[in-house]
Amino acid sequence: MKTEDIEAILEKYSISRGGLISILQGIQSKYGYLPEKSLNIVSEKTGRSLVDIYGVATFYKSFRLKPRGKHLISVCLGTACHVRGGPVIAEEFERQLEIKAGETTPDKEFTLQAVNCLGACALGPIVVVDGHYFSNVNTTKVKQIINKAREGLDKVEIKTDERIFPVEVSCPRCNHTLMDPFNLIDGYPSIRVTTSFGRKHGWLRLSCLYGSYNTEVEYEISEDTVRNFFCPHCHAELIGVTNCPNCDAPMVSMIVRGGGMIQICSRRGCKEHKLDLNGINF
Repeated sequence: MKTEDIEAILEKYSISRGGLISILQGIQSKYGYLPEKSLNIVSEKTGRSLVDIYGVATFYKSFRLKPRGKHLISVCLGTACHVRGGPVIAEEFERQLEIKAGETTPDKEFTLQAVNCLGACALGPIVVVDGHYFSNVNTTKVKQIINKAREGLDKVEIKTDERIFPVEVSCPRCNHTLMDPFNLIDGYPSIRVTTSFGRKHGWLRLSCLYGSYNTEVEYEISEDTVRNFFCPHCHAELIGVTNCPNCDAPMVSMIVRGGGMIQICSRRGCKEHKLDLNGINF
């Protein structure tokens, strides 16, 4: 950890109370957790007591004070998943990984955590690995999930992978559908939005299959470029309320038909995405 990196994060954000959360988010985004030395630097540079800073860091469950493994496995133990065997699934992950929930394997490959809800109750038992949802999990699937994580979860087969499913989305501002039935990607209607970066302004089509990263663009852009996303109908910016936990770029939000929200990272090349299915009736 470099002191100048922490100082750069401090310069980027305000040191108000709301700014402290942004500072901690920036540090965690860079290192994957909150190193003790970084909190000492924040205390010294902002004039806040370590007690105050640790209070914020421990109050919000999204912050981590210990390094996390390369792969994060979250097992839902909420009511719906619990009655369908969630605790048994968690125990099987503990047995296979030889760790308890809340721990990280000695090789830093996996961190296992139990959570209260993952927002997809009707599909339980639910397990999420690095943002990829696995539904209706049973004990025989646990080893398969661990092996898939080791091999790389971004390697998907569109036609056979159970994690891949279509979603229909609309603009959160005007509620107009963003689906384009005349231009297919992966054999399904694409999601059409408008993007801008630098002085260029054009269309972007995304696959509507959750888990697919296939796109079509009017203007090619380089990796790591952050784009602004807009509704092609009301022209409102499709910006979320949080930044990407991996690269700190703004997240892009769209409403899922029937309830829920999908968020994707606005940075070219970053594959961070999140699907919140709260409120959907299956």
